[in-house]
Amino acid sequence: MNDLATLDATALADLVRRGELQPIELVDAAIARIERLDPRLNAVVTPMFDQAREAAAGSLPEGPFRGVPFLLKDLGAEYAGARLTNGSAFLKDHISSRDSELVARYIRAGMIVLGKTNTSEFGLVPTAEPALFGPAHNPWNLSRSTGGSSGGSAAAVAAGVVPMAHASDGGGSIRIPASCCGLYGLKPTRGRITSAPRS
Repeated sequence: MNDLATLDATALADLVRRGELQPIELVDAAIARIERLDPRLNAVVTPMFDQAREAAAGSLPEGPFRGVPFLLKDLGAEYAGARLTNGSAFLKDHISSRDSELVARYIRAGMIVLGKTNTSEFGLVPTAEPALFGPAHNPWNLSRSTGGSSGGSAAAVAAGVVPMAHASDGGGSIRIPASCCGLYGLKPTRGRITSAPRS
């Protein structure tokens, strides 16, 4: 397999399902892409490579995306033992004590989380340029905005780092980065995705 970065998530999951590749191979390839590309993109603000490799080497759920590398937006997506800053210096040292239900569902689907992506502070503006981490850069033109607030996720997918990534949208925070980075961004109907355990 010459270039895994050109395959979508369903194709990667199919390779794992058929035994042509192991999840650890997909994870290591995606980590290599992050290490090569992210110094210019500034898309991944919290790498979780050790956790990802441990998950890939373990017993993954038989979900539809088993073994597929994935990134979480650093806003509201609680992953037990990982930092969650919401793009704010105020929370720069906050470590989640549990998985949010959405993250638990991603994991049950077989996805392997490689890290957290850049976002605006508390998702309040339509860019991904927090003072804490600095701006994410659009892979099509590094001088251009990724949009936001899910700009780090959009930059990573557009650059081929991962085939898909978590994003969230209250007023355009999926749709704007998708437009800026030349992607499809899916915004579920309000209330369709639970925010549990938060009320």
